Amino acid sequence: MLLEPMSTTADRHRLTTLVVNGREIRVSVRSAQGQAATQPPLLLCNGIGASMEVLQPFVDALDPDRGVIRFDVPGVGGSPVPRRPYLLAMLAPWVMSAVEELGYQQVDVLGLSWGGALAQQLAVQRKEQVRRLVLVATGTGTLMVPAHPRILTKMLTPRRHRDPEYARRISADIYGGSMREHPERAARLLHSASPTTSRRGYYLQLAAAAGWCSLPFLRFVPQPTLVLAGDDDPIIPLVNAKILERLIPRARLHVYSGGHLGILTESDALAPIVDQFLSDASLDG
Repeated sequence: MLLEPMSTTADRHRLTTLVVNGREIRVSVRSAQGQAATQPPLLLCNGIGASMEVLQPFVDALDPDRGVIRFDVPGVGGSPVPRRPYLLAMLAPWVMSAVEELGYQQVDVLGLSWGGALAQQLAVQRKEQVRRLVLVATGTGTLMVPAHPRILTKMLTPRRHRDPEYARRISADIYGGSMREHPERAARLLHSASPTTSRRGYYLQLAAAAGWCSLPFLRFVPQPTLVLAGDDDPIIPLVNAKILERLIPRARLHVYSGGHLGILTESDALAPIVDQFLSDASLDG
C-alpha cells in the first residue's frame, strides 16, 4: 500500500514510503528505459546502518538506462524502527513483497556487506524472483573467516554513522583501500544527505544476522553470481569471497584493488563490471 504521494525530480525517479504487511518501508525507484527496459531492475541491499543515500555514487555510475530499486531496512534512514526483532529469513519475503507492491515480479539483486547476507537469503528463498546475484564485500555469516577483533569491536556500534569525526578517525582501519590515504571520504559517504541511523535499528540489524550462515545452502543458489571483493578489506578478508566463488555453482570472482567500500569509492571502475554482468546474454538459460 502506498503511504504517501510519490515525490519526483524527474519522471523516472520516485521516492516514496510503502506499507508492507503492516510495516513501513522507504524506497527509491529509478525506472528503466531503452534496452535496459527488457531487463529486471537492480535491487540494492545496503550495508549495516547505512541509508539508501550512501549508495548514490554507485547508482550514478551505473548505466543511466538501468532500473534501480533502493530501500531503507527497518530502523535505518527513513524506515521506522520495528517494534519487534526480525531475522534475515523474515526480512527477505517482506522486501520482495515491497518489490511486488512496486509492480515488479523479478529483480537482479546486489548486496553490499550486511546486505550481501540478505541478498543470499533472497536468492534461495525467492529463487524464481531473483534473476542474477551480485555479492560485494560480503561473506557466509557466522561461519566465515573473521576480521581482526579490533575491527569487529568498532563494528558493534553505530557511532560511525552518527559522528562524522569518528568515522574519519577509524575509516582507514576498518574500511582499508583508498580510505587509508583519504579517511575524510568515509565521513562524506556516510553522512552526505544521509538520515541519522537509529541505535535500536542498528542493533536490530546486528541481531537479524546473529547465527545466520549461508554455507549449508550456497550449493543451491541457482542464479549466475558475480562476487566482487577488495584486496584490502579489513572487515571481510578476501578469502571469504573465494569461498563464495567455490561453493556457488555459477559464481565468478572479480578482485578489485581497494577496500570494503570500493563499490562506492571506485564506482566508476566497478559499476561497468556490474553492468556487463547483468547484461551478458550468454548467462541466460
